[in-house]
Parts: sequence; structure tokens; C-alpha cells
Amino acid sequence: MNLTELNETPFLPPDCSACKQKTLCLPEGLSNEEFVNCSNIVTFNKKISKGSRLFHAGDPLRFLYIVKLGSVKSSIVTDEGREQVIGFNMSGEMLGIDGIYHGFHTCTATALEDSEVCVMPYEDLEALCGQSPAIDSHVRRLFSREIVLQHHNLLMLGSMSSTERLAAFLLSLSKRFETRGFSRTEFVLRMTRADIGSFLGLKLETISRALSKFTELGLIEIHQKHVHIVNPKGLRSILQEHKRI
Repeated sequence: MNLTELNETPFLPPDCSACKQKTLCLPEGLSNEEFVNCSNIVTFNKKISKGSRLFHAGDPLRFLYIVKLGSVKSSIVTDEGREQVIGFNMSGEMLGIDGIYHGFHTCTATALEDSEVCVMPYEDLEALCGQSPAIDSHVRRLFSREIVLQHHNLLMLGSMSSTERLAAFLLSLSKRFETRGFSRTEFVLRMTRADIGSFLGLKLETISRALSKFTELGLIEIHQKHVHIVNPKGLRSILQEHKRI
């Protein structure tokens, strides 16, 4: 299902004031008027079921999205017809900015689990940014955060070994879960191992071997998709070895 068909899909009214994730996507220190304007820019909250598409590559840019609940993966299709995962987004993170430059989306966003997103018309958000320096500055920071994540991903792909990439990936997830008020040592991988391999530029069997190695070393415990980071310091030491090279 493509959510650009908005007139044919049910929606929930937004309530930013009651949202537990508002500190992740709304700036601090807003006046009451600015807060109301921010809330009003969220046209509606949309529930999307696991496997549904939020938007497809090639769709015109009409909306930006904030993940409220759940998680979403972004992917492109290579010239060989293979899916390449380019990112995973969690609650409080923005989707859709890939479409700003060309005016259409260059990737496809797919729900990894039953999720919910806040939907904002891009033109309305632009207008609001022009009216409020505080909101404009915060939106720029949200954009910048996505760029920083992309730089981190490029570092992993360009200079790290397979075990270093996986250690960095798990530690990054740990930090992101902690920021959202969840456990930093126990969490569920909503993406498949094939998705992780695609994202990290590794084969599925390489991911499985690395996870087994981490388990044997007592760094993690893993049961299906449930991960327990037993020794965070040990995982970080793998990256510290990389920095010393």
C-alpha cells in the first residue's frame, strides 16, 4: 500500500502534547503559539502495517514523516535489480528528506513492524519554518542528524572489517534505544539478518558468523531477534582496535 493515496486511507488525529516522543522531534523553548503551529503542521498520524510501503522511489515529494511508533527501513534497487538497504529509522526520526533535492523520492520506505508515523505536508512545513526561526533551526538540526547518520554509515562501509561493522551497528542501536528511554543492553532486532547484511555490505553468512563469534566471546546473547549486550565494553574495544590502526 502506498500512503500517497491519502484520501483512501484511515487516519488518527494528532496529539503532540501527549506524545512520549515529542522531545525527539520538537524543539525546546517553543512559545504556546509555536507549539500549536507545530502540532497543526502534523496533518494526521498514520498507522502502517508490517511490510507496507510508506512511499516508493519515484513518488513525488508531498510529505515528510516522523516515526512515532515502530521502525522503518529505507532501500533502493540497484542496477542489477537487487534491494540495497540504506537506513533504519526509529521513533522520533524523520523520513522523506531524500525527495527534497529532486522533488521526488529516491528510495522506498517499508515498515519493519506495525508502525505509526506523523505526516506533514512539505510545503506547509516550509512555510512554518519561514515564520519561526526556532522551528526552522530545529528542522535543520533534524536534517543534519540524518546527514551525520549517513556519514557514520559511510565510515563503517569504507574502513571497517566485518566484525567492526557489526559491533558498530549494535552499539549504534543500543545508543538510539537508550535515547528513547528503552534498555541499551536488551532489545529486539526488527530487521532481518539479510537486511542487516545489505545495510552493512556483508553477506548473510558473514553476519551469522560474526554474531556467533560475539556470543562465543561472551559479548552478547542472542535468541532469534532478541539481543542482550552482555559486555558493552568488550564490543567497544573492537572499535577501539580499529581506531588504533
